[in-house]
Amino acid sequence: MQRQQSLELEPGFRDLPAPTQQRMRERLTQLNNMPPQQRAKIISRNEVMERLTPEQRGQVRNTMEELSGLPPASRRAVSRTFRTLRGLPPQQRASYLNSPEVRSQFTDQERTTLTNLMAVEPYLPPRSSEPANPQ
Repeated sequence: MQRQQSLELEPGFRDLPAPTQQRMRERLTQLNNMPPQQRAKIISRNEVMERLTPEQRGQVRNTMEELSGLPPASRRAVSRTFRTLRGLPPQQRASYLNSPEVRSQFTDQERTTLTNLMAVEPYLPPRSSEPANPQ
């Protein structure tokens, strides 16, 4: 309840449209109902995004929308490959991304999404030790 009150007292909150205020209250409730580890992960991601410039945030947002726009099986495969690429030293990433294996496995759109993911990778939170859950 204290977090809810803090939200209500945030400068500018009362100036937001009522539907936006309601969405923010609902999101806070969802966040409060999450297990602590999941909540901490989301808060960490939000803090990383806050430190980005508006252009960087837009680039990350657009890339994540690209990823979300892929069919579920493609999204999982691209996410899996992204995690693999993220684990490679930077000098090996481009060669892996341009390898015959990756070229034969992914469409041009999927490879573009992978390339864009690698471009925004420095802006993303550090990888956690738990496996990601791409939906």
